[in-house]
Amino acid sequence: MKSSMEKPLYGGQAVVEGVMFAGKTHSVTAIRRPDGTIGYFTLPRRSHPTLAALKKIPFVRGIVAIIEASANGAKHLQFASEQYESSSDDERADDESRSKFELILGAAVIGVLSFLFAKTIFTLVPALAADAFKPLVPGKMGQILLEGAFKLMLLLGYIYFISLTPLVKRVFQYHGAEHKVINAFEAGWPLTVEHVQRASRLHYRCGSSFILFTVMISLFLYLFVPTDPLWLRIVNRLALIPVVLGVSFEVLQFTNKLRDIPLLSWLGYPGLWLQRLTTKEPDDDQVEVAIASFQRLLHLEAEAERKQAVQ
Repeated sequence: MKSSMEKPLYGGQAVVEGVMFAGKTHSVTAIRRPDGTIGYFTLPRRSHPTLAALKKIPFVRGIVAIIEASANGAKHLQFASEQYESSSDDERADDESRSKFELILGAAVIGVLSFLFAKTIFTLVPALAADAFKPLVPGKMGQILLEGAFKLMLLLGYIYFISLTPLVKRVFQYHGAEHKVINAFEAGWPLTVEHVQRASRLHYRCGSSFILFTVMISLFLYLFVPTDPLWLRIVNRLALIPVVLGVSFEVLQFTNKLRDIPLLSWLGYPGLWLQRLTTKEPDDDQVEVAIASFQRLLHLEAEAERKQAVQ
């Protein structure tokens, strides 16, 4: 049996009433339609040679991966919403969706821009809030810690309040189902509802952990740039966004490699704690959808590998 570190690494994302999984050659979304059936959307993963080269460079690869994930994730979110609203039994595939190229492209662009906009807001608002308290906390170290506190409160508050909505709560349940499937797969367990439900809903490589790492890494990097005057502070914060993202990605990968090592596994605990907010325990039907998505991906990956071996 392979250990978790020897198995291929797969990524995932919860969508409206479903789960998306991504591998080396394909990404697959499975959703539960209103009539109870499971619908699929598949996309081959195509990477430009330049992007493929950039993804091999430490600290740069994280930024490229984030942009690609935002773009591809937006496509799957778009089609998950469409399929959920449709009662058709026809499976959507990339070849069947050529007429919607503009829609796919638009969703990808919106996904990237939405991520960048959100990151900018979560960077600037804490900086402005901390600066407003400068008469009470004038020192640089105090300002940086205060800024970090505001950033963490903004993040936790945002996640908590959106989790109160029924739709987001269900998405968080599918997020938990996604993690359970990956954990069961990496543990070598059978991909059945019974076995997958026994797995943890928390995972070291989760994007939630990444977001928390950006808060922690930014505090360290801010020590090396001035906080005054305010305009320079804002410029520095914006300029450091790519650096924060790149370093945080490497830290996320590092903690994943250490997760089976006693005493060192605690490095990933802060991210796991945050996942207690961004994931919820799924029901059996939601786990079934996640398993269906992952099994479809494994099938496509195996087919692609066989074709490559023949060539």
